[in-house]
Amino acid sequence: MPEPLKNLLHPALVHAMAEIIAAGAPSFDSDRFTALATGGIESLELMERAALIRDALLATLPEDFPQAATILHASLPAAGKVGLTGWMLLPVNQFVASRGVGDFDIALNLLKALTPHFTAEFGIRQFIHQDQQRALATITRWVDDPNHHVRRLASEGTRPRLPWAMRLPQLVRDPSPILPILTALMDDPEDYVRRSVANSLNDIAKDHPDLVATFIAKHIEEASAERRWLLKHASRTLLKKGHAQALANFGFGAASALECELRLPKPSVLFGEGLDFEIRLRNAGKASQSLMIDYAIHHVKADGSLSPKVFKWKTVTLAAGEEHVVQRRHAMRPITTRRYYPGEHRIVILINGTEAASGNFLLSMPSEVIVG
Repeated sequence: MPEPLKNLLHPALVHAMAEIIAAGAPSFDSDRFTALATGGIESLELMERAALIRDALLATLPEDFPQAATILHASLPAAGKVGLTGWMLLPVNQFVASRGVGDFDIALNLLKALTPHFTAEFGIRQFIHQDQQRALATITRWVDDPNHHVRRLASEGTRPRLPWAMRLPQLVRDPSPILPILTALMDDPEDYVRRSVANSLNDIAKDHPDLVATFIAKHIEEASAERRWLLKHASRTLLKKGHAQALANFGFGAASALECELRLPKPSVLFGEGLDFEIRLRNAGKASQSLMIDYAIHHVKADGSLSPKVFKWKTVTLAAGEEHVVQRRHAMRPITTRRYYPGEHRIVILINGTEAASGNFLLSMPSEVIVG
């Protein structure tokens, strides 16, 4: 079994934090900090542990934020010196967000210095929420920073729906202020940065599909292979939903004169095994067609209703009159993000975002045990 995420923050890490901070600030009460940051930590989950350590920092670092920021800045690694790094800096993010809002420039400068050692995407969001215009004015300048971690922070930290972090409701409603940041980083030399840009655009697409589809159309002409990958990854939610403009951006028009037959060799599947299926395609039209083939599994929920989940499959190009057979096995096994229930499920084949064929299959559980 993998190590629980909560164990990324543990008493030994707290002791190491105390020693590092005290090495540069002899007045720091490391014993009190350690006691506060480890009291009851074993019973807490990851973010609760981070909050506990944050509260210990709030209780033991100077109330004057510029003084506290100086101490934390001096505690970061530098020139071979051991410093705060990795998961130690998650509660530091939270400390800066809690106490630094009144000192925008100092706080954002600290987060910029922190991010090469552990992302500051969690810390800067409170500043964007508090004063979006002022925060983005600073963050926008980071797109030209020589450090790729800082450039990524400009994209990742401004994502409207960043997982594990507070949402940015103003940017959910109107993401236009961050589009210049994403545009500036679209051709960044680091894949690490470009992936962040794609994820941010995908976030925006969930609330503003037409805006993102239009953005992609504007930037896809004569795009490099790297940019084209980014734009397609940014369109993944739109493509799964069959958004017409998003499909057209990548050369997928409405399929016409296409024959699609779905075959299910075994219409009953035992949980832990897999659903085998194949489709037979024939282009009965008079012109070649580019086809994006996906499929959706409509899972049975606890109340007996069905909930679809779309899975990416492959793309093919069929000449006029050409036939093509595609086979696949879809695993039906325990995963942490879904509970499985026995009963009649449905599979739907999607061609260029439109249902082309479907069928039902029965999922049974060993001893009818619910797994999830």
